[in-house]
Amino acid sequence: MRPTIEKITPQLKTIFSHLHEHPETSWNEHDTTSYIRQLFKNYDCKITTLDDSPGLVIEIGQGSPVVAMRADIDALWQEVNGEFQANHSCGHDAHMTIAIGSLLTLLEDGYPEKGTFRFIFQPAEEKGTGALSLVDKGIVDDVDYLYGMHLRPMEELGDNQFAPAIRHGAACFIDGVIQGDDAHGARPHLNTNAIHVGGELIQHLKNIDINPMIPHSIKMTAFQSGGESKNIIPGNATFSVDLRAQTNAVMDELMINVKRITAMLADYHNISIELKIDANIAASVINQEATSIMEDAIKDSVGVDKLQPMITTTGGDDFHFYTIKKPHLKATMLAIGCDLQPGLHHPNMTFNHAIIPEAVEILTNALIKTAERGNQDDQ
Repeated sequence: MRPTIEKITPQLKTIFSHLHEHPETSWNEHDTTSYIRQLFKNYDCKITTLDDSPGLVIEIGQGSPVVAMRADIDALWQEVNGEFQANHSCGHDAHMTIAIGSLLTLLEDGYPEKGTFRFIFQPAEEKGTGALSLVDKGIVDDVDYLYGMHLRPMEELGDNQFAPAIRHGAACFIDGVIQGDDAHGARPHLNTNAIHVGGELIQHLKNIDINPMIPHSIKMTAFQSGGESKNIIPGNATFSVDLRAQTNAVMDELMINVKRITAMLADYHNISIELKIDANIAASVINQEATSIMEDAIKDSVGVDKLQPMITTTGGDDFHFYTIKKPHLKATMLAIGCDLQPGLHHPNMTFNHAIIPEAVEILTNALIKTAERGNQDDQ
């Protein structure tokens, strides 16, 4: 490991602890943005904050190629020990710490004379809208290579193991509203019980049959109906549905089925069911050149014995909107095995923090290798 990374490891522990203890939900990451900004205010780098949202971009170097690293900065809102709160149960606190460590390493050790290194601290990954916002702002218009990272649960990748790419699936989050009339508990014939409609919807979602060779899932993740009065049959409800698919084509099939089912139930019960897509995250597009560079960086940094094949997961990440919206981008995500248990988004998720310096080493090497390869190609 680079001596610089060993030297800054105590500082990275402090940074991680601060980020972990001060989580902020999507589009509310203002204090997180300020904290990262102040870490680098005394360094020779260009810091750009966003006019209308949290998040920031820090840049060093000059010329081509432009090599970027993205870290997501938002936390989840979930129930932890009986109370709802912001919570870093998806590892974004680690992702930020790793990106900060890589930038600090380049600033301390130096970097290739030719090449621009851009560190993107992106808001609202959990909402699936942060990457699209930065694409619209032109943050990656001139980027040639883009790298990301994600901690992986034990069921996907063992402790202290790394993979050069993550084949994420597509994800879609739907909000629904059932609209009808309330009725007296003694007169169920005078309305349609929205809770019964919800039960029927769940059953029909379970009955969707799509090619089992392609991983996919669909499930209801929220349902609210009724109030304090026990003798009122509720006619209204709100609900949320989470859809996952390994390919964008299968996601399209799931969406068609959801729309057909809700239209059928609305017609049968003579009620209204409205659907609104909260987020729609596309499946990944894998770039072989970027993946190859990351694979070499893993081998050189931690040894070939810690290298694993590309991870395939039905989880989604808005990172892939960068490559879908900007096809010229060569991108991949480092999969980090870190004894993560019980799983991502569990309110009490834990992982092996000792993996952070090793991930810093890998990604720093990937950035340098990419810049050097770009300079060779120009010669």
